[in-house]
Amino acid sequence: MSEPDTPTLVLLHGLAGGTDVWAGLGPELDRHWPGPWLAPDLPGHGGAAPLPRYTFGGLAARVAEDLDPGRPVAVLGHSLGGVLALALASGWFGGQVVAAAALGVKVSWTPEDLARAGSLAAKPAKVFGTAEEARAWAGKLAGLPAGAVVETEAGWRATVDPGAFGVGRPDLVGLLAAARCPVVLAAGELDPMSPADQLRVLTPEPLVLPGLGHNAHVEDPTALLPLLDRLLDAVR
Repeated sequence: MSEPDTPTLVLLHGLAGGTDVWAGLGPELDRHWPGPWLAPDLPGHGGAAPLPRYTFGGLAARVAEDLDPGRPVAVLGHSLGGVLALALASGWFGGQVVAAAALGVKVSWTPEDLARAGSLAAKPAKVFGTAEEARAWAGKLAGLPAGAVVETEAGWRATVDPGAFGVGRPDLVGLLAAARCPVVLAAGELDPMSPADQLRVLTPEPLVLPGLGHNAHVEDPTALLPLLDRLLDAVR
């Protein structure tokens, strides 16, 4: 497939993350993906406007609004972004999605998981006296050493809108059944949120990235090259 025909690659970060989580992958994409790519902030994250209510459909629809309707896209999402990649693969929200990959989607949800997420969503954003404290909290929310923060009149806080934690549990079986394009599921070998045995219940051949955890794209961006190859194979 020649470069002009290659779909735009859309990278969607996880809950409480931001476009910066793809920084290490950027140079690899410039060498490995023969078309354009972009990495937007999800609604309620970074500089993107929040939603009045967070649902997977609402998030996917907002992402789709910014896609070029005249150009095909391949979507690679991590965690929450992976669920949105599957939602966009359905075609329900617009955009010419021709392939989708979901990395590190959480498969099993306990009542305690949902209660913790609901509790975070119901509380106002924590405000800290220093940027360092806020970055540490923002990183904890995203499962990273540090996260994105913003200064307000009251102090520093994570950029993520707490309401985003109320998005709920995804229907992965339903989303996979609704997909109208090739889909790849992947996870780090050591990812407790997306164990390979649980992924195999959803798909017979998930891509398992050896030695990596939940944020595999941050831990070792080059490890995602086989995932990119699968997406390229799907669109050729």
